[in-house]
Amino acid sequence: MAHIRVRATIDAPADVVWARLADIADHVHWMADARAIRFTSERRSGAGTRFECATRIGPLRTTDVMEVTEWHEGRSLGVHHTGIVSGAGRFVLGDAGRGRTRITWDERLRFPWWLGGPAAGLVAAPVLRRVWRGNLRRLASLVDNRAHG
Repeated sequence: MAHIRVRATIDAPADVVWARLADIADHVHWMADARAIRFTSERRSGAGTRFECATRIGPLRTTDVMEVTEWHEGRSLGVHHTGIVSGAGRFVLGDAGRGRTRITWDERLRFPWWLGGPAAGLVAAPVLRRVWRGNLRRLASLVDNRAHG
């Protein structure tokens, strides 16, 4: 299992960051690897929300099936992944002082044996870490524009 963690400090209060993070359909605007999101549940927010995310990293494409498993308003959002790559992801917001927010993104991913299993995770982790750091930079830019616009 690959464990990937990225963090960023965003120059906006947690409620502003949460508003953008909690809008799951909006993730395609700041996640470079998320191409399209299609909800498969009537819910669009909160625990129990289910959706499919068309994902692309370089030439690799897959549909990630997700369910929101954790939703603590203004603090954390967790998902369970199924599909070619399975696992769990979690965003946690914290106070970084002076009206800023610390966001931590943790993923624990399991790659199938036919993709190389744990070895694939070792190879994929640095690539995913780089992509997800960029995602958090884009999120910070969008949130910063909203907070100060």
